[in-house]
Amino acid sequence: MFRKIPYVPAELKTVDELPGMFGRPATPLRNFPVTPRENMMALYYEKHPFWMPVSNEGKMIGSALYSDNLGRGMGHDNTDSFGIEWEYIATVGGSIVRPGEPLLADVNEWKEKIHFPDIDTWDWASEAEKVKLDGRFPYQISLVNGFWFERLISFMDFAPAAMALVDEDQEEAILELFQASTDFACKVIDKLCENYPMLDGFNIHDDWGSQKAPFFSDEIAYKFFVPFMKQLTGHIHKWGRYATLHSCGHGEDRVQCFIDGGFDEWDPQVMNDIHALYDRYGDKIVFGVWPDKFDPETATEEEQREAARAFVRQFNQPGKPAILGHYGAWANTPAFLEEVYVASRKLYCE
Repeated sequence: MFRKIPYVPAELKTVDELPGMFGRPATPLRNFPVTPRENMMALYYEKHPFWMPVSNEGKMIGSALYSDNLGRGMGHDNTDSFGIEWEYIATVGGSIVRPGEPLLADVNEWKEKIHFPDIDTWDWASEAEKVKLDGRFPYQISLVNGFWFERLISFMDFAPAAMALVDEDQEEAILELFQASTDFACKVIDKLCENYPMLDGFNIHDDWGSQKAPFFSDEIAYKFFVPFMKQLTGHIHKWGRYATLHSCGHGEDRVQCFIDGGFDEWDPQVMNDIHALYDRYGDKIVFGVWPDKFDPETATEEEQREAARAFVRQFNQPGKPAILGHYGAWANTPAFLEEVYVASRKLYCE
């Protein structure tokens, strides 16, 4: 049940700093009335936080076991448990499948060529002991490559994977593969929850769009992806955790799929119309949002504060809370962040 704690100016005292993302300035850790973790829980589970959260008030952790066996490695060349060779490209800070011969030419081959690893043999407990989580903050673990379209791309390359979605001869095999992959994903969730009791959520990766449009239609999405998303997010929710989605590209036309797939939050990229998304769907899913453009280098302090107040009014309507997302980090001047905090604290006390 939400507690009303009146705002007092002493909350503005900075007690620590959180490193900025992507080279952006640090975010102050204030003398909050509750911890950022409690605030994030109030946002997801009550739809009524104490203030508008800033994205890096939440922490993202990785798992070397997951990354080396099921992901792309962590800053190095890697061969995963499926035999996929990942090549790290330092200039872009990411990895791609090594060009050559894809694992699958046709999804109908999957039962002979794809063998899910026995994760019961992995030493999850020893890895978890190395990670010290700070109880002030909410933690998610990022599951790169996901379990559906991105995973299929890693097996086939992009064009063959996209073509497979519209090939009737591969339809049944895709459904079988995605069912096996989702069942496997649920086992991964079990291992992580059993070994990381303080883990609050899971960030699932599945990119669905280019700069201008989604990769596939609603019909394809509901046939091949939404039922398996719903299975996985339902399993996450049974553990009392939340499920957030990393899906790059122009995905605004598929946001109902994300909602029906059970996701609690999506952090869209800036080619999406964030105002239209929030106005239409903000009561059904939490969005990572950003302010209307202003120049933080030339705007006066009062102009920055007015921009912050307008931003809070726009994206914190009753029953529709949001997060100041990663793609709004360009605006995070000290004045802007302070005013977002003060304005949203007062708003949520009303």
